[in-house]
Amino acid sequence: MTRPADADAHKLIVIVEDDPDVAKTIEHVLADFGFRTLWCRSAGDLFRRLRQQSPDLCIIDLGLPDMDGIEVMQRVRAVSPCGILILTGRAHVSDRVMGLELGADDYVIKPFEPRELVARVRSILRRREGGAGAGAGGGRQIAEFGGWRFNVTNNSLASPAGDEFLLSTAEADLLKVFVNSPNRILQREQLIGGRDLAPTDRSIDVRISRLRRKLEPTNDSPSFIRTVYGAGYLFLAAVTWSGADGSSRDRG
Repeated sequence: MTRPADADAHKLIVIVEDDPDVAKTIEHVLADFGFRTLWCRSAGDLFRRLRQQSPDLCIIDLGLPDMDGIEVMQRVRAVSPCGILILTGRAHVSDRVMGLELGADDYVIKPFEPRELVARVRSILRRREGGAGAGAGGGRQIAEFGGWRFNVTNNSLASPAGDEFLLSTAEADLLKVFVNSPNRILQREQLIGGRDLAPTDRSIDVRISRLRRKLEPTNDSPSFIRTVYGAGYLFLAAVTWSGADGSSRDRG
């Protein structure tokens, strides 16, 4: 394979996989595309390495020998801002849905096509970088709608009551698309970065559900995200943008 430009050369991908053959395959594929890799055979090995390493993304097998992969993912999410890609051979859709519900950015099913794996890794990293760079000019850092304040530079969301919490990368990416295109019907593929989705792929619906639970916690909460059956989703809100200091307001 021909190596691309140096765009990904500095990115560190941690592979958490107990099968040496699978781990070596992933290492070789990612190396061919310019990524640095670190292989961890177990959850214990991963958490020891995280004390010294700051990966850009972790690829986590759900079937680890010393800890369930879902629990590993939750613990990683609690201590690291890195992206998370689930790798699983489990046939049950519920496992993948649970992973997405708990904060994974995407998943790949074994056996996998190497180029698909790389495409999903790049997609997660691209979305994370886009989020970090959003609003860098100072004029469009905070989106306000219905009393909510969403800071696109650090993925923090403040409720009308003043409670503040951090969104996962997947949730923040989704909300960024919505606040940048309010009152427009968006197809599922647009909400997930243009990637083609199989008819059975429910990942975007899971992310919508997670975001709805935060923005619409009670029955009398405003309904911001509307399902347009057969077409996609609609973010029904007036969005006002401002800088971090409240300046440069404009209507989005």
